[in-house]
This record gives sequence, C-alpha cells and structure tokens, in this order.
Amino acid sequence: QVQLVESGGGLVQAGGSLRLSCAASGRIFSNYYMGWFRQAPGKDREFVAYISMNSGSTDYKDSVKGRFTISRDNAKNTVYLQMNSLKPEDTAVYYCGGSFRSLPTRSYEYAYWGQGTQVTVSS
Repeated sequence: QVQLVESGGGLVQAGGSLRLSCAASGRIFSNYYMGWFRQAPGKDREFVAYISMNSGSTDYKDSVKGRFTISRDNAKNTVYLQMNSLKPEDTAVYYCGGSFRSLPTRSYEYAYWGQGTQVTVSS
C-alpha cells in the first residue's frame, strides 16, 4: 500500500508561481512512475505531467509545456510540480498519483492517488 499526500496549493494571481509537493510512504517510491493530474469543477480529471522512476523520462500536457516542471527526489520520497506563469485556466484540484505502468498519461493507469490540493489562479 502507498499513501500520497499533496501540499503547496493555494491562491495566486495570474502570472504567479506555485510549487506542489507530494510525499509518499509505504512501498518503495523509486519503483514507480509518478504523475500529476488536475480536475476542474464539472470536468474530467486530466493528465498534467509524469516522471519516470529515475527521472530520465518526463512528459507534459501541451498547455503546460514550458511553464510546469515535474521533478522527484527519491531520497525524500517526494515528487514536485513547479508551476510558473500560472493562468486562470490552471485552476483545479491537483492530484498526484503512482503508477507501475510505463509512460502513464491516463488516470486508470495509476494505482495510487493522493487526496488533492486546490490551486486557484485569479485574473
């Protein structure tokens, strides 16, 4: 079993930055891909980014490329999402997930989820 706990969300003005963290406990963190998803009110949960076990592979949703950066510290069992140049359309609850599949961009590919952290970007 894996427990994931997100933190770092909040209210920020457009153009600002936030850094989300996701701390993992339980099974060996370095054994699985980690990803970030988000869900806005009335919308489906959507892929934002993933990172491979050794940080050698990452991928991003097109609309966040160049603004968001995913990283991980296996020694700290933590994955991060640095979000810069935030836009109102980035407003959502952000979830981190753990996956044993390769290149996981679909929510069903994730076995573990955190409880989410709210990000609100004001215009």
